[in-house]
Amino acid sequence: MKKILVLCTGNSARSQMAEGYLQHFSGDRAQVYSAGVAPHCVNPLAIQVMAEDGIDISHHTSNHADEYVQIPFDYVITVCDNAREQCPYFPTAGEMIHHSFPDPGHTASAGTPERDRPGEDKLTSFRRVRDLIKTYSQEFIKSRLGEPVPQ
Repeated sequence: MKKILVLCTGNSARSQMAEGYLQHFSGDRAQVYSAGVAPHCVNPLAIQVMAEDGIDISHHTSNHADEYVQIPFDYVITVCDNAREQCPYFPTAGEMIHHSFPDPGHTASAGTPERDRPGEDKLTSFRRVRDLIKTYSQEFIKSRLGEPVPQ
């Protein structure tokens, strides 16, 4: 069984959604964890948009990356640039992977970075990022573990 850790800054949205999808698509072929470099609680909008797609992450907790440094992970995936830069050293990690997703908690206004969308409300932003993470998770599981478990 493969062990996968997903890291982001707060362990409140992106890494939580990725954990949910990676676990869903891998079935019993992987154990998936998520953590943050500066964790805070799981965002209720992340829970809501995942539930809309049939994935329950309401039981997830927000954890610090340091809690997992002794686990022999096959993959450590950073899903934001900040986590990549601040990622603790995982001596037992088989492969470090980086794939940055936009922060769904940042809605756009004039002059904000391109990753945000002007006029997009937070719920729409969370749904858009959820869909990006879902696609990435399906492709990740397919390329690393074979075909995803059917939905």
